[in-house]
Amino acid sequence: MTATSPKLTIGSLRELTTVGVVCGIGAAYSAALLGAADLLDTVSRAEGDDPIGQVLSAVASVFILIALFVSAIVISNGVDTVIAGRRGQLTLLRLIGASGRQLRAGLVRAVGAVAAVGAAVGIAVGTVAVDITRIILVHNGKIPEADYSAITVMVVPAALAVVGTAVVATFVGTRRTLASVAALQTVRRGVPRWRPVIAAGTAAFGALILGLACRMGENGSTAGFFAAFLGAALVSVGFLISAPVIVPRLVSVCGRAVGASPSAVLARKNAVSDPTRTTRSAVGLLIGVTLVTSIAAGMTSLHKAVRNNWTDLTPEEIATNDKILSITTTVLVAIIAISVIIAAVGFISTMSLTVISRTREIGMLRAMGFTARQVRSMIFRESLALTGTAVVCGLLAGIVFGSIASQSLIGHLSSGMPIGLPWGVLVAIISGTFALAVVASLPPSRRAVAVSPVDALAVA
Repeated sequence: MTATSPKLTIGSLRELTTVGVVCGIGAAYSAALLGAADLLDTVSRAEGDDPIGQVLSAVASVFILIALFVSAIVISNGVDTVIAGRRGQLTLLRLIGASGRQLRAGLVRAVGAVAAVGAAVGIAVGTVAVDITRIILVHNGKIPEADYSAITVMVVPAALAVVGTAVVATFVGTRRTLASVAALQTVRRGVPRWRPVIAAGTAAFGALILGLACRMGENGSTAGFFAAFLGAALVSVGFLISAPVIVPRLVSVCGRAVGASPSAVLARKNAVSDPTRTTRSAVGLLIGVTLVTSIAAGMTSLHKAVRNNWTDLTPEEIATNDKILSITTTVLVAIIAISVIIAAVGFISTMSLTVISRTREIGMLRAMGFTARQVRSMIFRESLALTGTAVVCGLLAGIVFGSIASQSLIGHLSSGMPIGLPWGVLVAIISGTFALAVVASLPPSRRAVAVSPVDALAVA
């Protein structure tokens, strides 16, 4: 067995199950969006309208890129967590002569293989789902009979993009972790001084553009929406640059809400014990929640404008606009919600692997008098602190971005700035957060209390 063998780095390919699942979801999502765009383009051609395939493909590509970005964060975090759990074995391999490059090569090969399988399955599932939907629509007379494609050729580059994202995320995410034996000891690294400065400057410039977008919207400029998009992107980039500094502190503050009992205190400390992993776990969820809330809040603001400020419309026209906006909101939220699903899958995996790596620590707590109930409570509260922080920040950012985007579009048609509060979406997200915290904590807590303190303390 050579030093580049994946078995030496990760043990079993089952450790990379999360990578396969995330790549499968991303590929199925890509195939479904591209297939739907090709389907709608064929329908428009059959009905004599202008072809819209290129426009729809461009729109689909934007959503696919968002899903790939979240996937990269999830995969990087998941693989890094697997590596951290095999710290002892990898340290031994380094001591007997294996280089970080050799170990990383084996890891990348394993991730590439698992990602390829997941992407192939996902492409097949997404394509079949679109074909079945098309057959049903044609049979029911919803769309005309035409020469529809069974599969669009664009799914090939989409699949390659999914696999490439997994490989690059693995290579970049584990470069430092596998660089030296010292790195495997989870040494805390200081944040470069330039990072907060650049982050603050980028976010401040983005905030100025957001203010300009609102002003442009009030003046009736169609460029206001694009300015709002650019401003939101810059603010988000500024936050992501400083995330390793900001996110752990936010988790620490929000974690105080989980209680003051011994299990709650330990949960709060465990949630920020590894700032890098804390950041990666929370950022994926935060991005997904922000995107969903932004769309829902923006469309809610548009609803308010239609109902309250467009007095020249008849009740029938207002009702029609309401229906169109409601359908559009549902479709957009459903499309972008895939990023939340991907982040949730990664979060559940990370929680399980993190708790497994703390088997000895949990055994010591049990030996010192912690009950099984307290252990389960500690793991649940840790999960709740992480998900709660991501959701609270995502909701606030989403409401702000969505309302500003709406103002940039219809500011000249409404008085004041309507704040969109999509209560249905907000309740669904908050409820989903609690459910995710429960689901993410159940498997690891069950395994943690199943191991006797004596056996747990024997773990190296």
